[in-house]
Amino acid sequence: MRWLFQKPSNCRDWSPDQVVLPEARFDGDLVEITGIRDCRYRSTTDFTVTHRDQAFDLGQLERLDFFVEPFAEWRGPAHTFLSFGFEDGEQLAISVEVRRENGEEFSVLGGLTRQFELMYVVATERDLVGLRSVHRGNRVYRYPIRADVERIRKMMVAMLRRANGLRDRPEFYNTLSNTCTTNIVRHLNEVSDRRVPWWNPRVLFPGYSDRLAQALGLIDSPFSVETDRESFEVGEVVREAIDDPGFSRRIREGDEPQQSVG
Repeated sequence: MRWLFQKPSNCRDWSPDQVVLPEARFDGDLVEITGIRDCRYRSTTDFTVTHRDQAFDLGQLERLDFFVEPFAEWRGPAHTFLSFGFEDGEQLAISVEVRRENGEEFSVLGGLTRQFELMYVVATERDLVGLRSVHRGNRVYRYPIRADVERIRKMMVAMLRRANGLRDRPEFYNTLSNTCTTNIVRHLNEVSDRRVPWWNPRVLFPGYSDRLAQALGLIDSPFSVETDRESFEVGEVVREAIDDPGFSRRIREGDEPQQSVG
């Protein structure tokens, strides 16, 4: 039971792609973010790590997408993350992940026994989506979200502030209560009138989180997640567009304007 007394730390021999913690500085509607990851992958183990700094105008936010990456034929295990879109076509993706040490691999048991720290990866879409779809070979589904622009803004600010907080107050990842999807749900609850408990089965098994999002009226599409899930899969276009400077635009070709709700 020694693990019960372990404390989280930001001072470890981290995997090269997770060494840099992002930081956001706010000035009115402007947010300047340092440490935006933009890796160039040749495979899952061969990649060039790059980061950039960029300023965003929160007044130009106009859309939000929810991504789901199932891990297995059984639909339950999955990774989820968000991407925030701006009027000029820029996208900023935020993914809540295990912060791995060099050579470390994730395990469910390790996630229950304080073996991994938590990290908010702030990155380009090409990094996060390309890694999963092209190099891991996993299916990735993109769901446009129906939401009030002000709530999208609050969601992004909340996630960036939490990323800032982890710089000074590291936390352990927990397989049940402190995951990619439970954190998205917590941020959703901060900006929504409708509460979603983190212990909802479709949160604990995030491969079903898209069904939950549709049940809550959040997915901006006439298609059913239940019967038409493949219409949201982006693998083919991601593979075609991975080297295109207009990557984010390409994977959205044919989208209808997103609807807002109050």
